[in-house]
Amino acid sequence: MRNALALLGTLLLAVLLAGVAASAQSTAAGTKAAGQAAGQFLDVAGSKLYFEECGTGPEAVVLLHDGIADSAVWDPVWPAFCKQFHTIRYDRRGYGRSPAGTALYSETDDIFALLRHLKIARAFIVGSSHGGELTIAFTLEHPKLVEGLVLVGAVVSGYGYSDYFFKRGIANSKPLEKNDTAGLIANWTNDRYLLAADHPAARKQLHDILTASPQDLNHPDYARPVPASVPRLGEIQVPALILVGDADIPDVHSHAGVIETGIRNSRRVVVEDAGHLMYLEKPEEFSRIVISFIQDNRD
Repeated sequence: MRNALALLGTLLLAVLLAGVAASAQSTAAGTKAAGQAAGQFLDVAGSKLYFEECGTGPEAVVLLHDGIADSAVWDPVWPAFCKQFHTIRYDRRGYGRSPAGTALYSETDDIFALLRHLKIARAFIVGSSHGGELTIAFTLEHPKLVEGLVLVGAVVSGYGYSDYFFKRGIANSKPLEKNDTAGLIANWTNDRYLLAADHPAARKQLHDILTASPQDLNHPDYARPVPASVPRLGEIQVPALILVGDADIPDVHSHAGVIETGIRNSRRVVVEDAGHLMYLEKPEEFSRIVISFIQDNRD
């Protein structure tokens, strides 16, 4: 989803992004979500990454956020994962506390740098949306480092999107034309595919995250495109769990079907009454499903 949103940003006067993001990022730099543990910064090529870790379990689990909001989206499930695993989450460049990139870089190289820094030899990776796209790409690049995949509302590079998908993104991002950050946040917070209709608490939480870090939605981005993974899905040998909310956009369901067909050792679960960010809506159910999958497939 992130690559598609990047295209939308180009269509919607991308020249606005750098100025808005710089202002928003300076405002958000000192903001800390309630209950969020103090983290650290890792220097990576040309920038730095903000990350947090917790837990002492034998399995390492890396949480990769989507293309809408930063790693604070994992707050509702963070305590449950911390009790079971050595859990890591980080803000990708331009999100949350991580500054935006200023030169070309590889998002999968950032994942590798973080694992190397933390001396993690093998990990389960839980990737949401574009984070799932990166999870697939990283597994193909570094198969020995990945013990299993959890793909949440994930998309896969090399598979397309409908016109409806792009038109929805263009409409939601329309406030960028007037430098209207509040309107941009409101549009994405109220998007009917991100969160199902009857989860007002989750909607408020997403609004609060984006208000604290509005650059999540409109920062300049120099990430290299993710190479097409669809033709190589059959190379993935580790177990994969594919989670999709029943209220998510049809494009994501289509991507989930392609991923399930391509990865032989995979299983798809449709979560009822949930949208794209199901861990905000149903944290207990999400934690139960994912933790059980990891426990069942650990070495």
